[in-house]
Amino acid sequence: MKKTLGQILLTITLLASAANCVAGGGSEMGPAPHYDQPLNTISLREVDSLLGQEGVYFFDVNTLELWAQGFIPGAVYFNVKDWKKLLPKDKASQMIFYCANRLCNASEIAARAVMKMGYTNVRQMPDGIYGWRLSNRVTEKP
Repeated sequence: MKKTLGQILLTITLLASAANCVAGGGSEMGPAPHYDQPLNTISLREVDSLLGQEGVYFFDVNTLELWAQGFIPGAVYFNVKDWKKLLPKDKASQMIFYCANRLCNASEIAARAVMKMGYTNVRQMPDGIYGWRLSNRVTEKP
């Protein structure tokens, strides 16, 4: 009886708190963006083969908290106000962007912004840092 009463009270509490929640960004729904230029993705295995190579840049587009837990060796923290200063001068340089995982789109947004600036060798790693860690690959910490 006590267990059932506890479950009922918990359900009522959750329902009451859910009444204040609003899904989405708070604006009108609209169509998803359409991009003319496809995003060039890269696998964990390909990234492994590029680590430490001259002229290959890795950019971590995660939150500072996630960055502090570990990042791909040599990666630069990209989620800063003046991120354009981090980009290489050579627009043909190979750049790899990643964020948390396949559900995160921060690295896609960053990669597309860089592509709009004329960089031609931009790649995005969909598996992100979680995929990197789950595959037992080495990380660095700040």
